[in-house]
Amino acid sequence: MEGAVDLHDLNEFFRLSAILNLQLSAREVGKQNIVSIILGGRRMPPREQDILIRVLQYLDNAYGETRRRLGPFAVLHPIRATALLARSTPQPGMLDLLTEMLHDKLEDLTAASMGDEHFNRMEGEFRALLHDIDPKDEWYLMERLDWLTRRPDQTYLQYIGNLLDRSHQTPALIRVKLADRLDNTLDMRIDIEDPIAGVDFFATLFQVMFVNNFPGYRSDLPHPPSSPLNGAQRLYQLFKNAVVLSLMRQKEVGKGDPAAMAMFNALAVASMKEAQRTILHIFAFHETDVRKQRELIMDAMGYVQAGGVDHVTPPGQGRMLDGLFLSRFEDTSPEDRKHRLDALYRDKPLMVEAAIAFIVIFLSFLSDEKYFVRGVGAQGIVPD
Repeated sequence: MEGAVDLHDLNEFFRLSAILNLQLSAREVGKQNIVSIILGGRRMPPREQDILIRVLQYLDNAYGETRRRLGPFAVLHPIRATALLARSTPQPGMLDLLTEMLHDKLEDLTAASMGDEHFNRMEGEFRALLHDIDPKDEWYLMERLDWLTRRPDQTYLQYIGNLLDRSHQTPALIRVKLADRLDNTLDMRIDIEDPIAGVDFFATLFQVMFVNNFPGYRSDLPHPPSSPLNGAQRLYQLFKNAVVLSLMRQKEVGKGDPAAMAMFNALAVASMKEAQRTILHIFAFHETDVRKQRELIMDAMGYVQAGGVDHVTPPGQGRMLDGLFLSRFEDTSPEDRKHRLDALYRDKPLMVEAAIAFIVIFLSFLSDEKYFVRGVGAQGIVPD
């Protein structure tokens, strides 16, 4: 777990983001510095470093001013995910780094999103840089990018299932996908520092449960401004992480790969901590009655002890968390999912219990190497 600690640390993630943003703005010297940041002090032959610099230039030109949902430049995501991947292994391979840097190319950098003129110009630039790559590596790179691209007719579970099946032959795919999910998980907040830095989450819950005169958790920070990514949408991202980790366990991929396991553990810890942030935020600003908090914790505890997070449950069985995966997070149309998540966001007690359930799920991944959520399968989610 030691290698995973830095990978899941939100304050370290903010620092990495700030450094990369600074270098991206330094047009003349930034690319060489970015490669050094990605490699984390590791050495790489000058020719390979030159190729990485050219890929960075291509991505910078291709994404241009396009921004992520929370506002940062879109090009930051593949660069930062590559840095996370590099930090998971003593010596990252060139092909793995290229795959991570370009993992969203076929999905994001299209004629429809860029316009025909810009797309054609960037495709010419991309083909030119491919000429400098070993032909064998070029073939493997394009095959990997194809597998990493979700087709319009695929559900998320089908996409992950197919990707994991292929990873038995191409283990790098799971490393790349885990780094992608880890970056997406950490990139759900725009804060100066981790809002739960220095807070003992489990000690806080202990006081809620057992200290009768506990006044309740109070944050030292003001209520954050509204964000394009609210708490319910963050919980949906944790659901996606639970899907990826459950399917990995079922399909037994990545078990002998130290880098994949480091990121598996880091993703579980990062997801658990995000669920903790959700609970403490609601306790500090929304559901502030300690007696009500205690009731929610007790109800979730009973559900967990009865095995409710070990498998997918059907809705309508009399408990608040019954059917959580099916009724709130199942992979449906974007419009339907938005409606479900909007309803979840208005239901703060359910958000608290859902976050508790996710904490237990991700702790179970960390404590039991055979654990997965039964009923989560590549073809869909069904009550087990």
